Amino acid sequence: MNNIILIGMPGAGKSTVGVVLAKKMGYCFVDSDLVIQERTKKLLHEIITEKGQEGFLEVENRINASLELERTVLATGGSAIYGKEAMEHLKKIGTVVYLKLSHHTIARRLGDLHERGVALKEGQTLMDLYEERIPYYEKYADLTVNCEKKAIRRIVEEIAGKVERLKGV
Repeated sequence: MNNIILIGMPGAGKSTVGVVLAKKMGYCFVDSDLVIQERTKKLLHEIITEKGQEGFLEVENRINASLELERTVLATGGSAIYGKEAMEHLKKIGTVVYLKLSHHTIARRLGDLHERGVALKEGQTLMDLYEERIPYYEKYADLTVNCEKKAIRRIVEEIAGKVERLKGV
């Protein structure tokens, strides 16, 4: 269980924080969205267009549940928390860290949701999605880091410190 799994809304900084955290800790870095694209040979929004949201979530769940990682920081897609098998697997192999941000900050950071491959249901707003996902992030998180108005370096230091305390290092 020497991996760090980052969860949170799209735009929360999982990939950005993940790369810096991996460098600081001497870990590898993996972005699960890139693994999905590599294995399917398709962009996320192409998978959603072809298979629909439920089909995309099945693909994401299957691939995330199959990840074998060692000393790795994993940045998951924002919808990874819908995959029960994947989240159970990820909790077994690592410490799950929720990068928490306000709806206002997420909305400001996100551009075109379709281009980002954000899994929205028909007629669903970003606020609807935010409110739907928060309970899942809180349920699966071993640690929660409030990232509001914090520099990346400070977020990384906070995660590294909390993970080390959790492991008793």
